[in-house]
Amino acid sequence: MKKELTIRIDEQVYEGLYRLIGKDAISQFIENLVRPHVMGTDLEAEYKEMCTDQAQETAALEWSEAVIGDVADEPW
Repeated sequence: MKKELTIRIDEQVYEGLYRLIGKDAISQFIENLVRPHVMGTDLEAEYKEMCTDQAQETAALEWSEAVIGDVADEPW
């Protein structure tokens, strides 16, 4: 369910939003910016989503394997 909200912003800011985002997309743009600041994050769900990205997982594994070699000979 959507709620209507009236906000006041500087005219130049509005014109910039109108020009870059478009009249019909301003509300969604602002909602997307604000959402992370007012909604709790579900880290478990985000981590699950991240691990489904096989290219990212491969890159992370390659990086971690390369880093291990950097400290293997360092004294504790």
